[in-house]
Amino acid sequence: MKSRYQMFAGYNAWCNERLYDAAALVPDAEYRADRGAFFKSLHGTLNHILVADRIWMRRFTGVGDVPPSLDTILHDSFEDLRSARRSQDVLINRYIDGLDHERLSGTLRYKTVTNPQVIEQPLAPALDHFFNHQTHHRGQAHALLTSIVGNDKTPSFDLIVYQRQTGVGLTNVG
Repeated sequence: MKSRYQMFAGYNAWCNERLYDAAALVPDAEYRADRGAFFKSLHGTLNHILVADRIWMRRFTGVGDVPPSLDTILHDSFEDLRSARRSQDVLINRYIDGLDHERLSGTLRYKTVTNPQVIEQPLAPALDHFFNHQTHHRGQAHALLTSIVGNDKTPSFDLIVYQRQTGVGLTNVG
């Protein structure tokens, strides 16, 4: 099970690099324009992904700040946001690498952000949600990028492309 989460942590970082490489080419006005997405702009969406990752990593590790809302703009500067994204991806990979079977089989207890309540659930499904949430919002960012720069300048985020490029996840290792 751990190797699966290691694959998703690596995939997450790989996708984020590709996403930020493409976003770096977008003119600032286009990058910040309200395009009707849930977090309005590409900038808002990228900030939200980082916000949610910080919330979940605090839940998983007990370490780190919790942003006050899901639409918090953590970094107004694209370069600062990109740097924070890279740092967060390193923390995610380290956390996943440090998990053992006992912890993966354990439970997680945390307080929700939007409608505060205490939740206790198995850790593995929470990790599934964590990685799925990133994929969901990266898909929104991908759609925004595609509408700005077109299909030919928007990278693929397909998991199979990551697996083929890295070899990760192509064997049946437990």
